Amino acid sequence: MARLENQEADKLLDKEFPVLDKGFVCLVDYLGDDRRIVEAARVSYAGGTTSYRRDRGLIRYLMRNQHTSPFEQVVFTFHVKMPIFVARQWVRHRTGRLNEISGRYSIMKEEFYLPQDEDIAYQSSDNKQGRQNEAVEADVAKEVRGVFESGRAAVWDGYNRMLDMGIAREIARIDLPLSLYTEWYWQMDLHNLFHFLKLRLDAHAQKEIRAYAAVILEIVEGVCPLASEAFRDFVLNAENFSAPELDALRSLIAGNSVGLEGSERKEFFAKLGMDDPAL
Repeated sequence: MARLENQEADKLLDKEFPVLDKGFVCLVDYLGDDRRIVEAARVSYAGGTTSYRRDRGLIRYLMRNQHTSPFEQVVFTFHVKMPIFVARQWVRHRTGRLNEISGRYSIMKEEFYLPQDEDIAYQSSDNKQGRQNEAVEADVAKEVRGVFESGRAAVWDGYNRMLDMGIAREIARIDLPLSLYTEWYWQMDLHNLFHFLKLRLDAHAQKEIRAYAAVILEIVEGVCPLASEAFRDFVLNAENFSAPELDALRSLIAGNSVGLEGSERKEFFAKLGMDDPAL
């Protein structure tokens, strides 16, 4: 079978989509689209592709019932430029394949991520790994940005001094900060890419990596619109309920007490997007 052609998807190739102040996501290549998912699913019973309506229905059925292997037939390769601290969160998704720029071979560029004033916030009081929703005062934000800039200037000066002395690049790079931009090629199949997006578009994920995930989803939608629609409906904007939560939901519908306590009760009403009537 010849490689599937998708003129609309091809328009996305080699286009840099900006993220943060200096970063980007670029679609380098893709293998397959919605049609490949359908073909992979229907090969089980030797059926061919039919109509748009039936293809959409099949893809939604596969997503809804977690039949994931047909989605693995579609593969994306991205060129991504991001701060190192974002890359270190990103690399936790071990199902991807990547090749990153090396500070041992290359002289790094003087490119650092500097958050905007509205993105600088105090530590959250109820989330150990996150920030508050409200930004700090303008004078505090100015001071924080000044701390970033002065610290980087000193480190960058030291990096260049060591390079001028002939010190090995792998040594000179050691003190470069997490805000320094790095780049890599990153490849992942669509099933695992959707899992990445589910986690990194969650409100609990750090804002900076959410920005990259949002752009990637836009690109994926341009290649696989039906699969992306199903992902939004049945995964991204959906909720999973445990057995106790299902019992609580039945009780709630019947007008009875939900019977959950503590964090389980809080999480249950958060999933429903409603206030706890007991509060």
